[in-house]
Amino acid sequence: MRIDVLNGVNLDLLGRRDRSRYGDASLQDLETQIYAWARELRLQVRCRQTNHEGEYVEFLHAALDNADAIVVNPGAWTHYSWAIRDALEPYEGVVVEVHISNVDEREGWRKHSVLEGLTTERVIGQGIDGYRRALELLAERRDG
Repeated sequence: MRIDVLNGVNLDLLGRRDRSRYGDASLQDLETQIYAWARELRLQVRCRQTNHEGEYVEFLHAALDNADAIVVNPGAWTHYSWAIRDALEPYEGVVVEVHISNVDEREGWRKHSVLEGLTTERVIGQGIDGYRRALELLAERRDG
């Protein structure tokens, strides 16, 4: 199973942002861990991150024909980027939305996801371990 893990805006600042909310791991640490979890679960992953919304849209376009599943964490774009929603809409595979912090317990504007209805699963508030849970959900679907 080929999985694109797509991280969005400001996730390159992991380890430097509010550590009580996002933890100490850097984006590099996170990606290293994702690749290790993927090996354990016999999944093939590609991690990508950008701070440019158009590039994130291009990542989603590339996934249309190249990924069996997508793990998305668009960061703040989750709450307002209709362009990202429109780019994800034609995707026919499984999509797992991940957020490191518990967005449902934060500011009111963070409680809304423009991706609602397009994602198969949502994992929030589990720190970087949420990515492991997302990969486990995908492995369970593959094996189920």
